[in-house]
Amino acid sequence: MALREISITTGSPTRFLGRDCVSFDDTEQVLLPQSDVILADGSIEMDLAVTGERSFPGVAWRINDDTYESFFVRPHQVGNPDSVQYTPVFNGVSAWQLYHGPGYWESVAFPINSWFTLRVAFAGSRGEAYIDGMGAPALVFGGLKVPASEGRVGIQPGGSGVRVARFAVDESRPTLRGAAMPVPSMEQGTIAGWLVSRPTAEGVPLDAARDWQFLETEPSGLANLARLQPLTGERNTVFARCSLITAAATVRALDIGFSDRAVVYLNGTALFAGNDSYRTRDYRFLGSIGYWDTIYLPLRRGANELVVAVSESFGGWGLQARLRDPEGITVERP
Repeated sequence: MALREISITTGSPTRFLGRDCVSFDDTEQVLLPQSDVILADGSIEMDLAVTGERSFPGVAWRINDDTYESFFVRPHQVGNPDSVQYTPVFNGVSAWQLYHGPGYWESVAFPINSWFTLRVAFAGSRGEAYIDGMGAPALVFGGLKVPASEGRVGIQPGGSGVRVARFAVDESRPTLRGAAMPVPSMEQGTIAGWLVSRPTAEGVPLDAARDWQFLETEPSGLANLARLQPLTGERNTVFARCSLITAAATVRALDIGFSDRAVVYLNGTALFAGNDSYRTRDYRFLGSIGYWDTIYLPLRRGANELVVAVSESFGGWGLQARLRDPEGITVERP
């Protein structure tokens, strides 16, 4: 391992717990150290200290404009199941509500008011993170989501109460120590792709949908809608559609997950509206996507157009759906 120390030219110089360092204002924006480092595979190390305030400090890599990979710690959740997290960011939309659980979260008791080292190693579609001890990864990522292209590296302060004393990069391809996470297989009945409209304002009628692009889902059925478009002002809603073809009229259950809000239409008629935004259920509800809702679809013989309007505030713009009993139903793909 050949670490290259990178000067930190952002933040405010200070001294904390016996070390020269920089502190940051209350910002969650990724900051780029002044360097010429551009890489697809490698390692990042950062020495940081946190005070326990609510923040999300970490590192970012493969940065290309507003799309990048990120890993961060949550000092206010230390030791809890989501005290550290890996998440991708597409078009400026962080997807922590879409990627959660094994491979994305982990319970780690990192120190508060003490210096510790955070290290991320990544190669191809795999990555892992270390906290203090470098012998074994604290989190093996459930597969990197941003395509494995070259990009810059950066610091994600993630709020206030964060100090960084050292930032270093190893530009060689690392040897990953953790076992690769298994790739999940797609369950039968999962809708594997959607035609997605360009973004529009929330609440516009169905016939306002325009300029469709196809988006293939991940094996879990997740369609990360920010892969196609950023959130722009009030344009926080897209329509996603597919066609369900059946030889006879029938009623079938559709399990659905979304982030943050959704309206479901079948053959032009609204059947369901739901809101799974952050803290809508109780003050601890994170808005994490899941198959929390079920809709019974009255399908007619022949083609049935299923459309879901999905609106986003923050934390992940996503949709997933699966037919509970797909026998005799064809999902038409363009």
